[in-house]
Amino acid sequence: MPTQLRTGRTGLAAALITASLLLAAPAAAQTGGTALPGEEEPTSSTPQKAKLTSTGKAIPPPNAPARVVRAIQAGNRIRKQPYLYGGGHASWESTGYDCSGAVSYVLHAARMLKTPLASGGLMRWGKKGKGSWITVYANPSHAYAVIAGLRWDTSAVNEPYNSGSGPRWRRTKRSPTGYKVRHWRKL
Repeated sequence: MPTQLRTGRTGLAAALITASLLLAAPAAAQTGGTALPGEEEPTSSTPQKAKLTSTGKAIPPPNAPARVVRAIQAGNRIRKQPYLYGGGHASWESTGYDCSGAVSYVLHAARMLKTPLASGGLMRWGKKGKGSWITVYANPSHAYAVIAGLRWDTSAVNEPYNSGSGPRWRRTKRSPTGYKVRHWRKL
């Protein structure tokens, strides 16, 4: 076979390989190394803490997964609502929220809950133990969550000042004694 023909075939083969790689690249690049649609995005490092502004708004950390960002955004929407016994259970949008209604609201926004749960139901939600980004603490009479290091709670327990009743972001921790500790199974 003449040398020119062999080089032509080699060049054609190289061109075909290059073309197939170029066509495959956009498919691989669609996810950018992150999860496929419908899956949770991996985080680049260990969870960082959200920041709390002087107005009581939480700012998600830059490496927070989409579910965590949605939960924080939802909490910010209702953070000034008053405490209302049963609030957030008949409808996601309410004039006030009780403890489990507020926790259910942020979990729903994060696509972790379809219908509101009372605190007893939240005792069985998800999986046992602390989560890396979102942890729910529930007992028969109260529920709260810790999201990206901030406490989402209707109770001002351990707060140096009363920042109001109803759902609020809290800097302080509270004892988990007497609570079931739960987390989302995929986060």
